[in-house]
Amino acid sequence: MKATVSKTVILSNRDRGFESHPLRQPNLPEQSAISGPKKSVSLVLAGFGHVGKAFFALLQEKLGPLRKRYGLDLSLRAILKSDGGFMPEGSLLEHRIVDLLACQTGGPPLWRAGLTVESALKKIDPGILVECTPSSLQTGEPGLSYIRAALENGWNVVTANKGPLVAAFRSLLNLAREKRLSLMFSGAAAAALPTLDVGLYSLAGAEVCSIEGILNGTSNYVLTRMGEGATFKEALEDAQAKGIAEPNPALDVEGWDTAAKLLLIANSVMGLELTLGDIKVKGITKISPASIEGSKKEGKALKLIGKISRAAGRWSAQVSPVAIKSGHPLFNVDGTNKGITFHTDTMGSVTITGGKSDPRGAAAALLKDIIHTFVSLP
Repeated sequence: MKATVSKTVILSNRDRGFESHPLRQPNLPEQSAISGPKKSVSLVLAGFGHVGKAFFALLQEKLGPLRKRYGLDLSLRAILKSDGGFMPEGSLLEHRIVDLLACQTGGPPLWRAGLTVESALKKIDPGILVECTPSSLQTGEPGLSYIRAALENGWNVVTANKGPLVAAFRSLLNLAREKRLSLMFSGAAAAALPTLDVGLYSLAGAEVCSIEGILNGTSNYVLTRMGEGATFKEALEDAQAKGIAEPNPALDVEGWDTAAKLLLIANSVMGLELTLGDIKVKGITKISPASIEGSKKEGKALKLIGKISRAAGRWSAQVSPVAIKSGHPLFNVDGTNKGITFHTDTMGSVTITGGKSDPRGAAAALLKDIIHTFVSLP
């Protein structure tokens, strides 16, 4: 399902440090392709799990369009893992993933055991660090140290990693501004669902009074399957078998992934200073088939909702299963789809739904942020 957006006029405001403007025209005609010299950009990829591999494959697929439409010549100079990395003389995009993995176990001399993110950043002319490591929501590590090192050494950053931003949101943004660099995180704030694009730019000038969203595709899939008659255990096993859920899905089904995304969106769009401790979190692990059936009989749908609103001058944020009525804008958001509703003072309620909930969707969000870092279209 493709994301649908109610408001689409988005202006550039890169200096805000959150996220650059999306393209005004989703499909540029051939005659609008950028002409002139190409801008060469070095990339360093930290993390080579599902999202990192999807980003690598997407870069290889999109190299031609990136050069033709945006004037960007991207060169992936290094890929870092926890125990070393790949760093050839040229671009890693000339190689296949399977060949790189073979190198790590004794193939051609591309693999450098012990190579660190920090050392790679110092050996390559600054460009963009693409940060995709699994990091703690409590400490932000190891991604937090990687992002700080990148900014301190003149590198822009795009990340799909929620941990560093949850742990040190304001300090990272302040460091990026101080260094006059970009720190972008579409991939960490619901990935292919353009939450920050709409909240920061489409709604510019409006006060966002409250936000509610279905922000985790795994939990939404499990609840959808339970609505079809499966037990929680059966639905979760199905999600894992299809690659929708991680082998350890605790952050998803216990509500913490939703809480982290809500925090990033609210702090970015509303200018708040939320921490995870400010959000009341209840997941879906205790939901029974009887609860699902009871909601259906009342004409409602049970969804894991992240919500922030203000009452009596105080902000309240929570994540919990909520039975929503059929008239609710998120009622029909099923399966792995996500959705978010912004309630504003001047533009009414704006809802966007859809967006791929898989590594390719997260990779696409990373690529979008890279384009917006360097390209400003009329």
